[in-house]
Amino acid sequence: MRVVAAVLLLVSALHAGLWGVLRDKEPAPDFKGLLPSVSYAPFEGSAHPDIDNIPTVEKIRADLKTLSTMTRAIRLYSSTGGVELVPPIAAEFGLKVTVGAWIDKDKDRNEREIKAAIELARKNSNVNGVVVGNEVIYRGEQKVEDLIEIIKKVKGAVRVPVTTGEIWNIWRDNPDLGSNVDFIAAHVLPYWENFRSDQAVDQAVDRYNLLRNLFPGKRIVIAEFGWPSAGYNLRNADPGPFQQALTLRNFVSRADAIGMEYNIVEAIDQPWKYFEGGVGPYWGILNASREPKFAWTGPVQNPDYWKLMGVALLVGILLSLPILRLQQPTAKQAFLLSATANGVGAWAATVFAFWNGHYFIFGSAFALTLGMILLVPLVLIAMARIDEIAAVAFGRPPQRLLTKGKPVEDVPENYCPKVSIHIPAYFEPVEMLKQTLDALSRLNYPNYECVVIINNTPDPAFWQPIQDHCRTLGERFKFINAEKVQGFKAGALRIAMDRTAVDAEIIGILDADYVVDPDWLKDLVPAFADPSVGLVQAPQEHRDGDLSIMHYIMNGEYAGFFDIGMVQRNETNAIIVHGTMCLIRRAAMDMAGGWSSDTICEDSDLGLSIQQLGWTTHYTNHRYGQGLLPDTYEAFKKQRHRWAYGGLQIVKKHWRNFLPGRSRLTPDQKREYGLGWLNWLGAESLGVVVALLNLVWVPIVAFADIAIPDKILTLPIIGAFIVSLVHFLSMYRARVAIKPGQMLGAMIAAMSVQWTVSRAVAQGLITEHIAFARTSKGGLSRMSIEFQAFWEAVIGALLLIGAGVLVASNSYRQITEIYIFAGVLVLQSLPFLAAVAIAILELSRINSFQFWRDSAIRTAELIGLRPVALPTPAGTPQQVPVPSEVRREAN
Repeated sequence: MRVVAAVLLLVSALHAGLWGVLRDKEPAPDFKGLLPSVSYAPFEGSAHPDIDNIPTVEKIRADLKTLSTMTRAIRLYSSTGGVELVPPIAAEFGLKVTVGAWIDKDKDRNEREIKAAIELARKNSNVNGVVVGNEVIYRGEQKVEDLIEIIKKVKGAVRVPVTTGEIWNIWRDNPDLGSNVDFIAAHVLPYWENFRSDQAVDQAVDRYNLLRNLFPGKRIVIAEFGWPSAGYNLRNADPGPFQQALTLRNFVSRADAIGMEYNIVEAIDQPWKYFEGGVGPYWGILNASREPKFAWTGPVQNPDYWKLMGVALLVGILLSLPILRLQQPTAKQAFLLSATANGVGAWAATVFAFWNGHYFIFGSAFALTLGMILLVPLVLIAMARIDEIAAVAFGRPPQRLLTKGKPVEDVPENYCPKVSIHIPAYFEPVEMLKQTLDALSRLNYPNYECVVIINNTPDPAFWQPIQDHCRTLGERFKFINAEKVQGFKAGALRIAMDRTAVDAEIIGILDADYVVDPDWLKDLVPAFADPSVGLVQAPQEHRDGDLSIMHYIMNGEYAGFFDIGMVQRNETNAIIVHGTMCLIRRAAMDMAGGWSSDTICEDSDLGLSIQQLGWTTHYTNHRYGQGLLPDTYEAFKKQRHRWAYGGLQIVKKHWRNFLPGRSRLTPDQKREYGLGWLNWLGAESLGVVVALLNLVWVPIVAFADIAIPDKILTLPIIGAFIVSLVHFLSMYRARVAIKPGQMLGAMIAAMSVQWTVSRAVAQGLITEHIAFARTSKGGLSRMSIEFQAFWEAVIGALLLIGAGVLVASNSYRQITEIYIFAGVLVLQSLPFLAAVAIAILELSRINSFQFWRDSAIRTAELIGLRPVALPTPAGTPQQVPVPSEVRREAN
């Protein structure tokens, strides 16, 4: 434990050191004087000034008192709606004011603005100019000649300089406009022209010199220059607090050096400007709380950096504490888990910084809150998968696993308690069931019986041959033909229990398609010599994996659960009972209440009930039996739907037993079950919910240009996908003995049931019970004429189309967050497309192994690696190949 504690401290120290190394700190010119002018809008909150955002005298006075320590003058953009209160209050603090008249297409409003601006200029001696309109020509709301007439009207009514505010290129392209103003008020905002922050000052100086050359002798004022502290990039333009501080301090230094007149936009952040491409609210040198965003002297750095580091370290340490409860973790295992915890801590600090540094209207706040609610379980799932990677890759080898070559210790001599093996059957293929019974007759164990119960199968063609076969096999085999059985498989198993020998101590459960190894009972029953053992489970395996490519990859997908998940769960006595190849102590079953029909996964339900009573369970990953795979992809999905629906039923039935003192489950068992349910039911459902929500969000992002998902919401989704991919590949390589091709197919098969599982979970949330659906096996079922991945195809296609729309609509702006969002949609489409791929594969010739063998032969013939087999003329004896040739062709 000391080593683990030292590892945790080491990781925390490395985390802190990483924050120290990555801290941004750059020199910039100091500015200790007053700015010549800043833009000021006396509004608060997210309400639009035209609606209900009216400033008060008290608030304006407080703002101007603060600004008087930073600037000599302020620029206004309107003269009505409460802004007319500003000039006289500014005079109290010795501030000059450039009055603005807002001009647009509304003639009545324009008249009110002009009249108010003229009146302010006449009545307030601190007014040093009037700006008639702001980017009116750029917005196309006035013609140049009409604006000139308005300017002339104002010039004739006031004694201060009059101009209009326009982007620099409007002045360049309209020299007549420049000739009719008292000075050029040019806006130079390099962000909107796609310049990087380190290019912004050079761009501003260059545009200033251009205007001086175009208008010699004319007073040139850069009436707007600034850089946003947050929001989205515009091509190369990169907003951010660090960039804002560097840009403004460098600009002020350059401007003062060349004698440039300028106005900084703007004084205070304006959250109501959320419609201006995401950066609208963030141009102020003060935040909305009227606090400075950066210092004008000293190196540029984040003043809250160490607070964020503290948050990251605290969260990392708290999430690392459960490592101390693990049973003998190795140093490498602890290191990976602690590094993961600290990584989550860094993400939490980033989220905190984002929340603290942004303004939210209802829609964006709702989107972020919902996103975080969905991301928290996603992060927990990713952490659980990394935990499993650490345990398998760096932890101790399995300690509790029953293995074929290691006999159970402390078993009394001649310990052979009677075992009653129950084989429920419902419309099962006769020959398949005969194979199962024949294998049971060959068991290498002296004391057992077999109870075959065929339920709700009135057709004698299915049950009569089995009855006859049981008579042939002898008195060990009991046959029951039960009609109108209630409770599905559990009901049939209850009837079997009634016919079980009274001296049977152990109950074996076997599906009708399983051919068992003769040593099944001989090897596993000795575990029950320990009186605390209530259950022993062996894995499922399948003997028809070579039936088709689809069956081949399905078999690989099943293997992952039995060789990875079950082995790890066994270490904490938290295995899942899966209904076949299972041995249960009769006493434990009776204490748990026997087979229950209130879930459609009666096996897992019973297994959890037995564990809740404190019984010990064991697992072996040795294959003691082989069954059959689902006949079709439809059957595969129906089986997974049943498992997921039944799993949710079990959650709803047993969750109270996970509360303190309600059962004998250990904390580790509760953890395994909780994370297991979250990792399967939650991950699949969460993936679908997030995908569908993202689809809804696409038009909002692409066409409304608002609420673009930030990287703190999208990058974790990509990270979780990468973790899932690494988890799957690394776990399969470490534990599952299959070839790379089958492993890739297994991954596709695993992804393909995401929609199926999520539908089952949704159905389980709104219903209490559905009918038990038998999994079609043995070749009796036919493929449905319906395409088995219709809805997956629809959703997958919509996700790809959504990604395409985002990329196309982003071609000009090239906002990084939108490209990431599009990438997330592509990743989210993969599980849906995986289902489509398997459904198409099932209907295709390439699903047959024979197709690939024939293709290999044809290819070899085409490239000359194999002689072409020519037709043999009639009457010509065929040459029999020598054994070596036969072997070569077979290989």
